[in-house]
Amino acid sequence: MDSSGAGCISQNLNILTASMHNSDQMNGSNKIIVTGGTGFIGSHTIVTLQEKGFDVVVIDNLSNSTADILDRIQSITGIRPIFSKIEIRNREAVLDFIDEHQDSAAVVHFAAIKAVGESVEQPAKYYQNNISGLLHILDSCQKYGVDNFIFSSSATVYGQPDVLPVMEETPFQPAINPYGNTKQIGEEIIRDICRSGTSNLQAVSLRYFNPIGAHPSAKIGELPLGIPKNLMPFITQSAAGVRGAIQVFGSDYNTRDGTAIRDYIHVMDVAEAHVVALERLLNGKNENAYEVFNLGTGEGYTVLEVIQSFERTTGLKLDYTLVDRRPGDYEKIFANTDLAAEKLGWKTKYSLDDMTRTAWEWEKQLRGID
Repeated sequence: MDSSGAGCISQNLNILTASMHNSDQMNGSNKIIVTGGTGFIGSHTIVTLQEKGFDVVVIDNLSNSTADILDRIQSITGIRPIFSKIEIRNREAVLDFIDEHQDSAAVVHFAAIKAVGESVEQPAKYYQNNISGLLHILDSCQKYGVDNFIFSSSATVYGQPDVLPVMEETPFQPAINPYGNTKQIGEEIIRDICRSGTSNLQAVSLRYFNPIGAHPSAKIGELPLGIPKNLMPFITQSAAGVRGAIQVFGSDYNTRDGTAIRDYIHVMDVAEAHVVALERLLNGKNENAYEVFNLGTGEGYTVLEVIQSFERTTGLKLDYTLVDRRPGDYEKIFANTDLAAEKLGWKTKYSLDDMTRTAWEWEKQLRGID
């Protein structure tokens, strides 16, 4: 037998063994560890997980969120997740936590810092948190046999693609900001572990584009601490009188109106995709030890189109100014989501107007605005 044939047999055995292990986990545990679970996407995913019958344990360092999010989750689902305040850069703390919860079926890993502009200004901070923290989680998972892993990746891994829409096989361009580079490196680390032949890790990386919006109940939503570094919370806080005029970075891009284009997606669609991808792993339906899927709507919207949607759905007039481009920003990017539709059976349900409307309903509830 040639070496390539032996390699195929070895790979198939690894996949079969991991699939059997996944099935055993699904039968033996319904517990899911969510890192960064009090954050924007993490909190919405926890709600969806609990509504699907999963037990959730959460770790977060509360660097960009507050613990009262757990009360808000409980008010929606009737269940308060178990919570530990842990810094993922602390390897011993992570090991102890995963040891305590080694009966978990999987980890859904959101814990990362994500502001593009800040990453340009403080690159070391991003590498320390996003890479070292990821390695501590992965090391702990391998040590204690928590072998299913969902990674919160990003469209920033593609850089500025030459061809749009972006497909999963689109080659990575060199990252133009440290945040994007941490996601590229993170994916490479997970992929290499999955393919090593010495690990049972099964993983899915979900490359989502620009999540916005809020839970339909308006009980949870995006609430960054300090000045928002993303568009939607700045819009809602500006409309609420908390912030001044909105700065639109760049008005001379090669786009419909000169402002940058992003594929905005409702956070509840993103949350649902995490649960579907998790169930794919737990039920042994994954075709490879490492898989990736784009999460977007397949539509690109300019910054001004998002502002216009907000004004349309709320009846409010926003104050904004056009300013110079921001270092590290991309001109335009949007997704091809055919693979997620085919393999996960997932597609988005919410429109751009749904995104801006629910974001404002959350902001109004938070600020006590009628």
